[in-house]
Amino acid sequence: MTPPATPDTSTPDTSTPAGTNPAASNPAAVDEPLLIELLTLAQRRLARDLAARLEAEGCTLDQWRVMRCLTDDAGRSMGDLAQALLIPQASLSRIVDALTEAGLAYRRQDEQDRRRITAHLSRRGLIRLERLDALAAAHDAAVRTACGTPDPGPLLRHLTEV
Repeated sequence: MTPPATPDTSTPDTSTPAGTNPAASNPAAVDEPLLIELLTLAQRRLARDLAARLEAEGCTLDQWRVMRCLTDDAGRSMGDLAQALLIPQASLSRIVDALTEAGLAYRRQDEQDRRRITAHLSRRGLIRLERLDALAAAHDAAVRTACGTPDPGPLLRHLTEV
């Protein structure tokens, strides 16, 4: 068995000047996380958990989000969808392609501007969305219960003010 290593004390540590706090000069050593860090972590955990529930139904989180944006009969252009969902247009095109291939959405040429293509949710997509929304609502209710607040509205409104 090898004995534990002992620190080398033959040369002094000059990495931090005498009398300074290494944590104060190293931003990564901050004890308190910033609000943006906490919110990002919370968002990622919420998204991961919901994505797992949706994946069990054969749907990705972004596919579900796109379907929710297409519930009105007017349809949405790819640019409008990309802006509303903060999804890059190239990624959005792949998502809409997958929804179209599954028969959950379709594309239509705009009657006034033939260059404009709008995406729409099919009847099959609407039926599927009801099931997915029920899963999302159950997830949301569980999170609200775990947080002890049925209405996070005031905090969310404050955080999302532009």
